[in-house]
Amino acid sequence: MPSPADYLELLHRIADLTDPLALGRFRAHDLRVDTKRDQTLVTEADLAVEAAARAELARLHPELAVCGEEEGLDTDRGAGRLWIDPIDATANFVRGIPIFATLLAVEREGEVIAGLVSAPALGTRWSSARGLGAFRNERRMQVSKVANLESAQLFHGSLGGSETNLPPALLEVLASSKRQRGFGDFYQHVLVAEGAGEIAFDPGVQPWDVAPLLVIVEEAGGRATSLAGERTIYGKSFVTSNGHLHDVVLARLMS
Repeated sequence: MPSPADYLELLHRIADLTDPLALGRFRAHDLRVDTKRDQTLVTEADLAVEAAARAELARLHPELAVCGEEEGLDTDRGAGRLWIDPIDATANFVRGIPIFATLLAVEREGEVIAGLVSAPALGTRWSSARGLGAFRNERRMQVSKVANLESAQLFHGSLGGSETNLPPALLEVLASSKRQRGFGDFYQHVLVAEGAGEIAFDPGVQPWDVAPLLVIVEEAGGRATSLAGERTIYGKSFVTSNGHLHDVVLARLMS
C-alpha cells in the first residue's frame, strides 16, 4: 500500500501537470466563465485542471476514487479518495488576482494523509504528508507561538455580500485581536501554517475546499476544526489556528 509520502509525490506530479493549464488561461482576455446553480463561478480552466488531474490519477493510482468540485464523486473503490478543487478562489482567478490555487488531498480510512496547495501565479506550493511535517516549497513551516488574542493576527473571508452563516460574535472576536486581514479561501489557512497569523475563519466550505489544509496546518503544529470544534473536513465550516487560541476563540464565536 502506498505511504503518505508516496501519495504526496503523486500530488506534486498532478500539480506539475495542471499548473500550466491554470496559468495558461490566467488573465486571458477570452477566458470563458459560467455561473453555476449555487451562483459560484466556473471557468474553462477549472474544468481543464480537474479533467487532467482525473486522467493522471487513473493512470498512476486507479485504486483511488476521485471527488472534485466540478465533476463530483467517482464510484468509491474502498481504497481511498483523491479530493480536487481545481481552482480555489475562482473569483480571484477571474478578476486577475494571483491568489488562487489547485487543492489536492488523499483521504484514506477517514484520515487525510497527504495534501498539497499549488498556487502557480505565486510560484508557491504548500504541502504535507502525515507524520512528515509541512512545507512551503522546500522550507519547513511552523505555526506561531502567540498565546493571547490581544496580540494575535486574525484572517477571515468576506464579511458581507454573498458570504453567509457568519458567527454572530465574529466581529467582536476580530475587534479583540491586534490585527485583522481578509484574505479568505485557502490563503488564510496556509498563512496560519506559516506562522504569519494565529487564526483563520471560513464559515461555509465543502470538503474539497479544506482537505489539504487540515493536514498541512496540523503538520505545522496547529489545529483545524469546524466551528463546532469537530476535527473533520465534512463540518461545513473551517477554523485553523496555531493551537494556543483555538478553544478560547471557538467558545467566544459560538457563545
